[in-house]
Amino acid sequence: MSAHPLEKYIRDVPDFPKKGIVFKDITTLLENPAALKQGTEYLYKFTEGLNIHKVVGIESRGFIFGALLADRLSVGFVPVRKPGKLPYLSIQEKYDLEYGSDCLEIHQDAIQKGERVLLHDDLLATGGTALAACRLIERLGGQVIQVSFLIELAFLKGKEKLSDYDVKSVISY
Repeated sequence: MSAHPLEKYIRDVPDFPKKGIVFKDITTLLENPAALKQGTEYLYKFTEGLNIHKVVGIESRGFIFGALLADRLSVGFVPVRKPGKLPYLSIQEKYDLEYGSDCLEIHQDAIQKGERVLLHDDLLATGGTALAACRLIERLGGQVIQVSFLIELAFLKGKEKLSDYDVKSVISY
């Protein structure tokens, strides 16, 4: 299998955020205008014919391509954030991490019943964060049409946790 053309713009940062982890840094891709445009185009092509009403992006790197996709699709963008970051009434979804748990929030009026939603984040690892975001969207009455990622760490099997959804990734490691 040949390397994806965008892989050369992804920087590996060893031992971040902790020892033993190789962080996939997309800032090197973001600062290159051609790579940024190409990444957006790959993600946009995944959405052809899906009739998306909203794009939901997960804090914080999911905001970048999520907002670009919302603009490209001419739909609204909705942020999903860590607790205490949203200014209006919100609902929460707790989820398990490898060690401990975390929580995500979305404004309670951000998604209307029946809206077709694209969920986006920069990276799929174990899938827990994306699954929690899907649950938030569904609790508000939205339909998760697709879950997209710039990068998938396939060896962590996060896609298995999202098996009920159409999952697309531009780059897979």
